[in-house]
Amino acid sequence: MTLLAIGLNHKTAPVDLREKVAFGPDSLPRALAELPSVPGLSEAVVLSTCNRTEIYCQSEDAQAVERWLADFHQLEAEALGEHLYVYRGDQAIAHLLRVACGLDSMVLGEPQILGQLKQAYSQARQAGTVAQLLDKLFQHGFKVAKEVRTRTEIGASAVSVAYAAVSLAKHIFPALDDTKVLLIGAGETIELVATHLREQGVEQLMVANRTLARAESLASQFGAKAMTLEALPEHLHLADIVIGSTASPLPIIGKGMVERALKQRRHKPMFFVDLAVPRDIEGEVAGLRDAFLYTVDDLQQIIDENRARREAAAQEAETMVLEQVQAFAGWIKSLSAVDHIRDYRLQAEGIKGELLHKAQQQLQAGGDPAQILDRLASQLTNRLIHAPTKALSEAGAQGDLERLDAIAGVLGLDPRDKT
Repeated sequence: MTLLAIGLNHKTAPVDLREKVAFGPDSLPRALAELPSVPGLSEAVVLSTCNRTEIYCQSEDAQAVERWLADFHQLEAEALGEHLYVYRGDQAIAHLLRVACGLDSMVLGEPQILGQLKQAYSQARQAGTVAQLLDKLFQHGFKVAKEVRTRTEIGASAVSVAYAAVSLAKHIFPALDDTKVLLIGAGETIELVATHLREQGVEQLMVANRTLARAESLASQFGAKAMTLEALPEHLHLADIVIGSTASPLPIIGKGMVERALKQRRHKPMFFVDLAVPRDIEGEVAGLRDAFLYTVDDLQQIIDENRARREAAAQEAETMVLEQVQAFAGWIKSLSAVDHIRDYRLQAEGIKGELLHKAQQQLQAGGDPAQILDRLASQLTNRLIHAPTKALSEAGAQGDLERLDAIAGVLGLDPRDKT
């Protein structure tokens, strides 16, 4: 059986195709139930995220898996095949390890994919589609990902404006969980900012948006207070941190509004992050004492520096992955000896049992114990060394010195004198 990784991702397929090939919560159980019926397939794990859909499996027939994937989603097999990649053996191992470490992600080093991999593995185990090979592979992948994140800085630096904004706030405030944060806007970027803030322990959130319904919708996800933009002047002074990202053509927060807020706060400092283009916060705010304003350009410089750090860390991580691919490939190769080891042990146990049974019968018949034990030891030795002795004799008679050395090495003997 061959280890395979078959799939598509953000590099090989457009988003509309990725949507069609994705496995949702309703379709995944059915997919895992159907996969064992694919000809030649014995194990399978399905990973499906917004950026990739992949099937890791043990199979000799990659085309059968590709046909099943197309049929399941009612797609043309040939058209789908143009966007699929197929990795076999060591390449499949390397791919899984790179995915687990965030080296194959749209955002280099992002940590979410590891959690998604663990969930995919867990669901496959529950469905009964994981056996020895994939169980060992995924456990190995989780271990390598942990080592990479511990030994490198692959995920240590912010590489998105949302995360960079929160990271910058962490450097300014000793503890974010004590701060009050006002978010201006209710789009995807602000939602991501709110998610990062929650992860950092921020409990006091306010969301201001042009449309109150949209503000309330986002606020409900994070236990925040919702308001319209018109309500900003009376609430701005409550915020320690203000982060804006709207599509407004004109600034929403002006210098005068901030001056009044600072006066109400008795000049307790305020931290502003403007992620919008055009800007949501007037540039003159940066000139106010106790007001600290950062724009998307400021954050982009931080992001560029951090991305460079991640890319340097990625090179180190790639080296670690390569080493671990070889380690796992070695384990797979060792499986070929398992059957021989089992048979050899059974053979030895059989000889021991046979001779021991004869010795016990002789003892019960009143034979001399010393003679019986001596005979048992001699017979057991002769039976166990018969096959190796024969192999050594044949190799010597044929002049096959390489084989002779190999057998001697297996038996723990010193190599022949080659001088």
